[in-house]
Amino acid sequence: MSSHPLNRREFIGVTTASVAGSVLGLGSSASARADNGEWDAAKPFVCPGKALIIQPVLMYSVAQKRLATSWKSWGGVQTDQAAAAEARRITEELNALSSRADVPLEVFPVALVKSTADVAKVHEKEYDAVVVYAASGPGDLLKACFAQKKDRDTIIFVRHRSGTTYYWYEALSTKYLQTGRPEPGRNSYLDHGPVHVDDVVVDDYDELLWRLRALYGLKNFLGTRIVALGGPWGKYSPEAPQVAREKYRFNIIDVPYDQIAPRIKAARENGDTVAAAQRWAEAYLSLPHTTLSTTKEFVTNAFVLYGLFKDLMREREASALTIRNCMSTIMPMAETTPCLTLSLLNDEGLMGFCESDFVVIPAGVLLRHIAGQPVFLHNSTFPHDGIVTCAHCSSPRRLDGGRYEPTTLVTHFESEYGAAPKVEMPVGQQVTFLDPEYSTGRWLGFTGLVKSNPAYEICRSQQDVAIQGDWKKLVNEVRDSHWMMVYGDHLQELAYATRKLGIQWADLSES
Repeated sequence: MSSHPLNRREFIGVTTASVAGSVLGLGSSASARADNGEWDAAKPFVCPGKALIIQPVLMYSVAQKRLATSWKSWGGVQTDQAAAAEARRITEELNALSSRADVPLEVFPVALVKSTADVAKVHEKEYDAVVVYAASGPGDLLKACFAQKKDRDTIIFVRHRSGTTYYWYEALSTKYLQTGRPEPGRNSYLDHGPVHVDDVVVDDYDELLWRLRALYGLKNFLGTRIVALGGPWGKYSPEAPQVAREKYRFNIIDVPYDQIAPRIKAARENGDTVAAAQRWAEAYLSLPHTTLSTTKEFVTNAFVLYGLFKDLMREREASALTIRNCMSTIMPMAETTPCLTLSLLNDEGLMGFCESDFVVIPAGVLLRHIAGQPVFLHNSTFPHDGIVTCAHCSSPRRLDGGRYEPTTLVTHFESEYGAAPKVEMPVGQQVTFLDPEYSTGRWLGFTGLVKSNPAYEICRSQQDVAIQGDWKKLVNEVRDSHWMMVYGDHLQELAYATRKLGIQWADLSES
C-alpha cells in the first residue's frame, strides 16, 4: 500500500451527472472503473454533482462611420471582424478555465449577438448561467442578454486591461444592476433576483471561476436526495426538515429502523460480506499514520455498515445519508457505532452526516459542493479568548479531497463503544465554518486557523481553532448547535450563493 500523498486535484478524477451514475455504480463504464464494490483508499475522490452548463455571449454593435461627428462608443469590438477575433479569444480563455477548474463545467460555443432577435435564440437553449461579454452595444441589448428565466444566472464580463477595452467597462451602472443584499426571503430557488453588482467581473478569470464554483454548488445543492435513516429532525427546530423540503427542495427519504434491522442482521451473518469487510478493515488500518486503539472487530463491523449504507444510497439514487439515534438505536444492531462508517463515506466523496439534524445539513451540502471537499459536522462550544473548540466522532480523514490525515481509531466518546476516528488536522490549516441560526434563514460564516488537536474528555476528533474576525460577536451567536467546517476559505462563494437563495448571510470575518 502506498503512502497516498496524492493531492486534491489528482483525486477530482470522477465527475458525473449524478452520484447514482458514479460512485454508486449505476452508470457508465467510467463509473464501473471508479467503483467495483470494493473499498479502496486510492479510489478517485468523487464529485457527486452535475456539471454547470455555461452559455457565453459576446454582445457588440457595428459602428457606422460618419463625417464630423462622434460615431462610435468606447471599446475595440465594433466590427464583425473584431467580434470574430474576440470570440476566438474568449473560447481559448474559457477552455483554459475549464481545464483548471475544480468543478465540472460544460461550456457552450460563444454566441455572437448584435440584436435582441439574436439573443432570443440563445435563450432557447438549456443552460444554468449566461456569461455576457459586454463589449459594445446599447442598453436594451445588454438587458436582453441577461438570463430570462428567474432560476438561471447571469455573470457580466468586461475588459479593462486583459485585451481590447469594452465599452461596458465604463457604462455599467446601477441603472442596470441591483446593489446590496435583498430583504431575507425575497430571493429563492425559483427566483435568484436581478443581476447584481456582484455579478460583474473585470478582466480576472479567477474572479469568474469562484462565481462559477458558487453557482455549481447552488445547482447541486437544490433538490438534494438524502436518505434519513431513522427519520429527520432539527436540533431545537422541529420545523427544520420541512424548511429543507420547501426552501431548498430537498428530497428527504425516510428509512425507518424496522426496515434496516433485518438487513444489518443478514449482512453480519453473510460470510462473504464479513470477509470483504475484514479485508477492507485490514487495508484501512495499514494506511500510514493510522493507529488502532479500539477493538478490531468494531472496525470490521463499521465496514459491514459501510457496504449497507452505500446500498441504501444506490437503491434510492441519493448522494447523501444521515442517521438519527446514531448514539443508541444503531449500536446493538451493528455492534459498532456509525462514526467510522460516515467518515468513510465522506472520504469517498459522498456525504454522510450523523444525528439527522436538518438545521445544519443543508448548509453542509452547499458547503460540500462549493468546496469540493468533505465537510465536518461538529458540535460548537462557547467562544473565549478568540478560540472555539469543535468536536465530533465522525470526522472525515481526507479533508482536502486527497491525503488521509493522521488518525487514531478509538471508541465513540459517550458510549465508549465502537470505532470512531480521532483525526489530526494540520496546525495552521485555515478552515471555514457555517453556523445556521436554527431555521430562520440566517446563516453565519467565518474562518479560523487550527491551533491544536487536543485530547479533552469530549468527542474524539477535536480542534482548538483561532477565530478570524470579531470573536466577541460570536458570543452572541451561541446556540448549543451543530456547525459545519471545511478546509480553506469559501466565504465569498457562500455569500454569493446564499444571496441568490434569499438566505440572510452574516460574515463574522468582515468584522
